[in-house]
Amino acid sequence: MLIVTNSAGSPRTRALAAALRRVITASGVTVRDLGARVGVSHGTISLWSNGKLVPKRHQVEKLLTALGVTGAERERIEELAKHAHEPDWLASGIPGMTEQLAVLLDCERIAEHVTEWSSDLIPGLLQTGDYARTILSDGIEPPEVEAKVALRVSRREALTRAERPLHLTALVGEAAVRYCIGSPTVRNHQLRHLVKMTELETVTIQVVPFSYEWHPGRVGPFILFEFTDDPAIVHLEHHRSGVFLYNEGDVAEYRVLAGRLRERAMSPEDSVKFIAEHIE
Repeated sequence: MLIVTNSAGSPRTRALAAALRRVITASGVTVRDLGARVGVSHGTISLWSNGKLVPKRHQVEKLLTALGVTGAERERIEELAKHAHEPDWLASGIPGMTEQLAVLLDCERIAEHVTEWSSDLIPGLLQTGDYARTILSDGIEPPEVEAKVALRVSRREALTRAERPLHLTALVGEAAVRYCIGSPTVRNHQLRHLVKMTELETVTIQVVPFSYEWHPGRVGPFILFEFTDDPAIVHLEHHRSGVFLYNEGDVAEYRVLAGRLRERAMSPEDSVKFIAEHIE
């Protein structure tokens, strides 16, 4: 009988699963044939590729050899397998951030509820294309910018999909509503979009007003992912680095922080009015 390990569902395990799915799909080899090459059942291959079972390092190496994966891609996947059982994950630079983006997308795909706190910017799941383009275009070539914008906008589908739509509680700082990102036109379109998104049953937006008092939310933004069957995960993102927290105690602290921010925030109804009032 297959036993799902305790680290199944952790950020690194999800990254490893996403990487395995990518190379398996690209190879064109069927799961059944691949299982025969590696010496495991096709069901085990499926569990590895969806993150429900963590393969051992030698099994990952054997799978990559069977698929003919070499070079930098093989090194990245083997590194993920090496650290798969570690709960937290700090990554920096483009390769690490790319791997974490895959996990972020996977979390949005299967999470039941997301709570995001963002003091100065509109949360990514609620950004318009022009707003995202303004943020993402600094020092990046136009083709890459458009690819990033398209990806960010497509992530909104998680909120409106027919089956198990993602529920989002967006805690947005007053500054994010007041700041003019890009141009007045971009800002106004973004605020109108926020008001429109609150019509969805899956979306709750609460504005956290300015305050001279200290509160832990001032330290920085965070995203709390909560799942039906797996432990919660927290994601922190900075300029060229990102952190996933899986440790139960750390995640619990962020859950408490989210509650404290909701207490400081305007009600959803007052938040919508506040946003609408700032549309020029």
